[in-house]
Amino acid sequence: MTTVGLLYPGHSAEDDYPRIETLLTGVNVPIVHTDIGEDAHRVDALREMGSAERLAVGVEQLRLSGAESVVWACTSGSFVYGWEGAHEQTRALALAAGLPASSTSFAFVHAAREVGATRVAVAATYPEDVTDLFADFLQAAGIEVVATRSGGIVTAAEVATWEREQVLDLLRKADDPRADAVLLPDTALHTVAHLQELEEAAGKPVLTANQVTVWEGLRLAERRGAWSEELGTLFARKD
Repeated sequence: MTTVGLLYPGHSAEDDYPRIETLLTGVNVPIVHTDIGEDAHRVDALREMGSAERLAVGVEQLRLSGAESVVWACTSGSFVYGWEGAHEQTRALALAAGLPASSTSFAFVHAAREVGATRVAVAATYPEDVTDLFADFLQAAGIEVVATRSGGIVTAAEVATWEREQVLDLLRKADDPRADAVLLPDTALHTVAHLQELEEAAGKPVLTANQVTVWEGLRLAERRGAWSEELGTLFARKD
């Protein structure tokens, strides 16, 4: 059994993670909920949500769960610090946990490389200024962003209410023929149940926040063999 510990802000789409657990063999994903503070996709609120003090509170509980790695399961609460600041955030988390640590922002970078995507389209629920910061983060990692689409949603609570058709619509509006993959970066967005349909609609790999978060934790724990036919190209069996 490989245990990937997650720090998840508030309560939105965390039920995606038990769904992933049921689709992977020998994977345990305990979740500790962090204090979200103000629920707002606004830079100052997001930086406060991802502060070292807030993240450190849940670390001991994850250690007791037997976690082999820890991931800050939040995209916007990491990339808003910029490339260097996001690295400092994960370094502080690793020190506090005494475990390998990462965040969903870095998970997207590593997952894009895993599926061979050097050019991507971003389908974000966020307001435009926050979406632009995610594009900047990806470009700092050497990933070309060829198109973006912003949903303009201010709160995680609203994002969590989105249904399948809204997710598909955002994907279709964001996709670009130049993109090797489409990225949906919000961990408050339910996507796991729709991954196969999203990839069929795009005709290319689709990377979503909760999907890449678990994959990143498994990568850090050096568990490379986990696969599922229902979790997209990223989790496809490697023969």
